[in-house]
Amino acid sequence: MPKKSRVFMSIGLVVVAAAALSACSTSTPSAPTTTSAAAAVDLKAAGCPATVVIQTDWNPEADHGHAYELVGPNPVIDSEKKTVTGDLMSGGKSTGVKVEVRAGGPAIGYSSVSAQMYQDPDITLGYVSTDEAIQNSATLQTTAVFAENQISPQMIMWDPATYPDVKTIAELGTALKADGGVVRYFKGAAYMSYLQGAGVLPESVLDGGYTGTPADFVTAKGKDGQQGFATAEPYTYENEIGAWGKKVNYQLINDAGYPIYPEAVSIRTGDKDALSGCLTALVPVLQQADVDYINNPTETNALIIDLVGAYNNGWVYTAETADYGVKTMKDLKIAANGTDGVAGSFDEARIKTVLDLDTPIFTGQGSTLKAGLTAADMFTNEFLDSSIKF
Repeated sequence: MPKKSRVFMSIGLVVVAAAALSACSTSTPSAPTTTSAAAAVDLKAAGCPATVVIQTDWNPEADHGHAYELVGPNPVIDSEKKTVTGDLMSGGKSTGVKVEVRAGGPAIGYSSVSAQMYQDPDITLGYVSTDEAIQNSATLQTTAVFAENQISPQMIMWDPATYPDVKTIAELGTALKADGGVVRYFKGAAYMSYLQGAGVLPESVLDGGYTGTPADFVTAKGKDGQQGFATAEPYTYENEIGAWGKKVNYQLINDAGYPIYPEAVSIRTGDKDALSGCLTALVPVLQQADVDYINNPTETNALIIDLVGAYNNGWVYTAETADYGVKTMKDLKIAANGTDGVAGSFDEARIKTVLDLDTPIFTGQGSTLKAGLTAADMFTNEFLDSSIKF
């Protein structure tokens, strides 16, 4: 099952830790405001639910900034359920409905977001990456309506001091094979099946025993590579993991030939007609929130850090990491316009590429895909406002 897996830093390797907030349900003044000057949007009149529920796939982080950008003043944080609720804002004005942003990963028992959406009909929108949508297409079909990021920040990293001539994942594979090193990753990741099957990484260097902590990478003293996210690990390993404390190099899986849309904001496919009026009004709000967050993330990042402390589940995420994440999303064009110049749009040819890559991977693993699945079945750009762009 393709899923997102981040680092839980172990005690003794981290220089800083997030402060825990003790209340189960509490309000915080650290609420974002948008910089958009758009006119008031009435999502209630558009037929949206009284509370628009967004299910993310991990703990609060900058990669999800657009969702937390929606949360208005005086948000209510539920530290037990790992949710935050507030007025859903657009252009600094309430839209007439609430928004609830739910943490994923450990908060939902590491279940896929697709499964969570079908278990809980209260979820309006969920983060579903392209490969997850393909694998679950037969029984948990979803339709992507907004690409919160254009490029996946998933990457493979290595020590540039040990491998100074390595610039790509393929070159890393060759070097590791010669040196007896491995690439650690969470077993079952579809991107790794692609990297192996395409000959980018030889099977002999793959180690699916990654635990999500830095310990093995640090202990290997540069001999091994490791999965990670360009929006976090390069900063944390250099600045917040005292036992490492130096730079890492990396290549994005996108640049190695696996161009999924990460965390695409999606609906249950069967809900499309019923939600059409809502989505026509809501998706442009999501687009603008994404642009506003990337342009001015300060207040929203403060909320994200408050949530990390309140949820207190071992996830260490600092304000500095959040700032680094936004800068990296800009620098690498992770948060960017689609090929048509519109914020949040999808490219059908690119989805077809992923579908062609993943179909033999998933069928070979025993998954049953929707019969006759096409790229056009998996997304729609119809609700986007073409005037909204970075």
